[in-house]
Amino acid sequence: MTPDAAKRVLLSRRNELTGELDRIEHALDQPAPKDWEDAASERQDDEVLEAMGTHDLSELRAIDAALARVEDGSYGVCAKCGDDISAERLEAVPTAAFCRNCAR
Repeated sequence: MTPDAAKRVLLSRRNELTGELDRIEHALDQPAPKDWEDAASERQDDEVLEAMGTHDLSELRAIDAALARVEDGSYGVCAKCGDDISAERLEAVPTAAFCRNCAR
């Protein structure tokens, strides 16, 4: 994957995640129901949303790091050994910072 193609993919996914995080934040900001059973159910839903938000934030950080590598010219180069990361790996995992061997 070329750095330009990677940048397009990464920015697209970043936009999706940003939208999802906005939706999660909005849902979590809703007032809790007054009914005890509804409030308990809402709390369970909030815990799921919080976990999803944590996962999305982690992915967003990986995308930002990959975008930084695109900008500084190190995208596609293993951060550990300095070898090229295979095109197949970058297609599968556009945020990959390590080659297949170093990622093990």
